[in-house]
Amino acid sequence: MSRIGKRPIPIPQKVSVTIDGQTVAVKGPKGELSRVLPEHVEVSQEDGILSVRRRNESRTARQLHGLCRTLVSNMVEGVSQGFQKRLEIQGVGYRAQVQGRNLTLNVGYSNPVQIEPPQGIDVAVENNTNVIISGIDKEIVGNIAAQIRGVRPPEPYKGKGIRYAGEQVRRKAGKSGKK
Repeated sequence: MSRIGKRPIPIPQKVSVTIDGQTVAVKGPKGELSRVLPEHVEVSQEDGILSVRRRNESRTARQLHGLCRTLVSNMVEGVSQGFQKRLEIQGVGYRAQVQGRNLTLNVGYSNPVQIEPPQGIDVAVENNTNVIISGIDKEIVGNIAAQIRGVRPPEPYKGKGIRYAGEQVRRKAGKSGKK
């Protein structure tokens, strides 16, 4: 049995869950999310607790069991608390700013890089070097954070670039001079 899949999902007070066949819709104070789950798993709701079970013991059902439980759990957590990713920009002259809804990155290229976040995702900038991405869908928040980091990933020699908050970048020694 999947250790993650068999854990129950508690439903917070202000969150309501609707199960219609394979479609799970979660509504809370931050917004509303819905997802269609594969036929190999079923979701049931009893006494403020959601449980995800697999319909059979096939290999595919076992693979999807823990995944579907985590997806439903992230939906419940997202509509009640939301998710947030923090990025740090390091490098001389590197900075970010928000213009309207768009994020503008000046990270050493000849032109600034514009990133337009999708609907439901908020981008904020602190001190011109800290970018905060927040939203209710964990998957989209993570994808936008990865897209922003991909504009200028941290390089191993000087450590310049965009990195996740708390990310450790392995540094390399440069060329040693001739003696």
